[in-house]
Amino acid sequence: MALPIKFGTDGWRGVIAADFTFDNVAKVALATANYFRKHKKIRKGIVIGYDARFLSREFAEKTAEVLANRGIRVIISDAISSTPMVSLLTRNLGAAGGVVITASHNPAEYNGFKIKGDFGGPAHPEMVAKVEKELARVFKNKLPAGKSYAESLKAGKIRTMDFTAAYVEDVRKKMDVELIKRAGFRIAYDAMHGAGMGVMDRIVPLTVSLRGTYNPSFGGSHPEPLPQHLEQLRAEVVRQRCDIGIATDGDADRVGAFDEKGNFVDSHRIFAILLKYLSQQKRWTGEVAKSFSVSQLIDKMCAAYGLTLHETPVGFKYLCRLMTERDILIAAEESGGLGIKGHLPERDGTYVGLLLCEVMAVRHKKLSELVAELMDEFGWHYFNRYDAHLTEKEKQRILKVYRKGVKQIAGLPVVRVETKDGFKLFVDQGWVLVRASGTEPLIRFYAEADTPERVEALLTAARSV
Repeated sequence: MALPIKFGTDGWRGVIAADFTFDNVAKVALATANYFRKHKKIRKGIVIGYDARFLSREFAEKTAEVLANRGIRVIISDAISSTPMVSLLTRNLGAAGGVVITASHNPAEYNGFKIKGDFGGPAHPEMVAKVEKELARVFKNKLPAGKSYAESLKAGKIRTMDFTAAYVEDVRKKMDVELIKRAGFRIAYDAMHGAGMGVMDRIVPLTVSLRGTYNPSFGGSHPEPLPQHLEQLRAEVVRQRCDIGIATDGDADRVGAFDEKGNFVDSHRIFAILLKYLSQQKRWTGEVAKSFSVSQLIDKMCAAYGLTLHETPVGFKYLCRLMTERDILIAAEESGGLGIKGHLPERDGTYVGLLLCEVMAVRHKKLSELVAELMDEFGWHYFNRYDAHLTEKEKQRILKVYRKGVKQIAGLPVVRVETKDGFKLFVDQGWVLVRASGTEPLIRFYAEADTPERVEALLTAARSV
């Protein structure tokens, strides 16, 4: 019998009150506790944080309660905390691991359970597999009784900590914050009602602050930093003549940006700007890693700069592994998650947004100029993604077509196909990727080409098979 709980590309996610219940969270927490009890650092405990979703704090407290009843010390955030905060504290406190109650960029009806390794990043796939193995055992038995959260807190088995203060102090040490301040940038920031609220303005002055209040429904929007969810930020950047607009997602590990003209700067271009800055300006060494859905622009840059490039399936856990095993300068995925050498083997939207400001200050260039410089050097690359929510029957029908093979798309011959994660069809001056999501009931269609029109033609054709 298949388990009702399955970990996807980044943890377990489910609909609140349907499958993401206190009982199921307790079972996942017990399986997590059973796995980590054998860890060499378990005496230092487990770090737990939670985002701004409905009942996230209560789910986190239930998780802490279960861990404490298994004899594990727990350090839990005293307030809403981002995923990178939990990863940072897990590593800096020498803890065995971490847990974040978050569904990241998913809609408001979802919540989730992310597991972090002692290295300060997403648990490696084999770690998650062991937790799932423990979970199979847990489901065969009743949950054991134990002390309440309040009782364990009073007994000192659980302690609270200000994660935000520790994070802000750490970022200030790694970033040239004073240079950014002296540049006098007009910065607009959109927290999207997510875990990044109240953090950016503790590091740099903000001209515009949007959606920085607690709202578990995310104001009816989708907490993913894509242009269709950021119209207010774009408008404010233009209206208030800001130099940059920065947005972070529900758990603040992803980032999106707007230049001073109100043009969206996607994660591919952010990746390229930072890659050039770190390798050519700061002269940092190391290799580069990207997920399967990231722009070919990065391939061209690595070839030009003489940098080794690794490509992984979609999911930051694969990039994280490389960051913990090799000297990786920068690693990034298409969905706005970037990890930087010297910080964490983890995505961090706040850190990356600030690093963009540092690049602008050091290089004395506007964000639009940084983008244009790269495109003039390596050719213009345009990218878009379409998420299709489908029935299981329709999803399988589409995937079957691509399994059989597609000879041409949008009137262009397919010159090669790669199947590392989904179906990536290459055409002249572009490609399209068809991939079933690992965390949501949908198929994602990605496309890149030398013109916006060709991108849209590829996307339309890909989902019309």
